Amino acid sequence: MIRVAQDLVKYRELMFTLSWKNIVVRYKQAYLGLAWTMLKPLMLMLIFTLVRSFVGIETGDIPYPILTFAALMPWVFFQEATSESINSVVSNAMLIRKIYFPREILPLTAVITKLVELGINFFILAGLMIYYQMVPTVYALWVPFIIFYTVIVSLCISLTGAAMNVYYRDITSALPVLLSLLMYASPVIYPLSLVKKTLLVNHAAGEWSNILYTVYTLNPLAGIIDAFQRTLLQGKPPDFAVLWPGMLLMGIILPISYLIFKRAEAYFADVI
Repeated sequence: MIRVAQDLVKYRELMFTLSWKNIVVRYKQAYLGLAWTMLKPLMLMLIFTLVRSFVGIETGDIPYPILTFAALMPWVFFQEATSESINSVVSNAMLIRKIYFPREILPLTAVITKLVELGINFFILAGLMIYYQMVPTVYALWVPFIIFYTVIVSLCISLTGAAMNVYYRDITSALPVLLSLLMYASPVIYPLSLVKKTLLVNHAAGEWSNILYTVYTLNPLAGIIDAFQRTLLQGKPPDFAVLWPGMLLMGIILPISYLIFKRAEAYFADVI
């Protein structure tokens, strides 16, 4: 871990240069520029709000539009950071063939790029909080830690995915489908409180209810989204009972994912 930290410090200028290049290239010929980063969560929020008007989803005292937008912010960040990170090695093939640098910088750079876009969406969330007269509390200080945890979750998938994508390009096609399925297994359209009520209070799955709830919380996005909503909108601390199963799983997966990436790294230039 010390070696990894030293490499990141040593090549920090390369990371920031690549991050800036990613932003410039992506939005250079886009008429709306960075405004596109705000349109996706806004449009999804409007669509989910429309669907909710027909289906009916309990959200308690929190208005559904802002609750959904607060869920979409970490979700869209995770989704796009993971997608771009997995493609980062293949899309920088020429650079890999020319010079040596720690290849893990490429997935990490893709995540850093998306942090810029996430920061822009905080302005929309602030506007929604002003509109709904919601004031953040001291628990909002948890947000940077929640975002850092989201970065770790993205890297857990991205490191292995980026290595596999060099050898099996089907990963690029399969990823959007898998991430779409994961969204429905995360409290994006519905709040986590609805899952708790269904499984822990109503015991909808009978004796399997508690087990199914624990399995549900193994998805780290469940804890991330719930913590994001609690700390910013509800003025509460994160629910660590929801966070710890996903954290434990990511603690196991991250070193394995990194080792897989480093094993495959030696052959990137030959295969890519």
